[in-house]
Amino acid sequence: MSPRQPDDVDRNEIGRHDHNILLDQYDDDWAWRRKLRSNPTTARLYRLAVGALGTVIVVGGLLLVPLPGPGWLIVFAGLAVWASEFEWAQRLLDWVRAKVRAWNDWIRAQARWLQALAAVVTAAFVVAVIWAVLRVSGVPGFFPDGLESFLHANLGL
Repeated sequence: MSPRQPDDVDRNEIGRHDHNILLDQYDDDWAWRRKLRSNPTTARLYRLAVGALGTVIVVGGLLLVPLPGPGWLIVFAGLAVWASEFEWAQRLLDWVRAKVRAWNDWIRAQARWLQALAAVVTAAFVVAVIWAVLRVSGVPGFFPDGLESFLHANLGL
């Protein structure tokens, strides 16, 4: 019989610091995943499925990063999928969360004019990326004719 941990133990916190590569049955708060991990065959298949799903999500997100939209958000979602099974991904996700939290805290502590400047620079970057994508790929055919004419005449698309 394997040793049982008390119910008040934060298994995810233990999993982040026991320096194994994979999470094991004692590193999880969910009974169904502990049961899957207790059997080596189902644990291996589950890890394979989680790894494949996380890979698809991360690669899809990375392909979307240069485009306007939630590319990085999708990458972080894939990382969260990996973190449900792999400790290295948990550590990386914790590091990313700390950096985002630090940026958020820093920007909130700044003067309003600096916050506004950061917002303007971000908006200008997004507009530049949209312009570049439209310049390379062309204006989509589903745009109304008036908008398409405006974009061609005024923005050099």
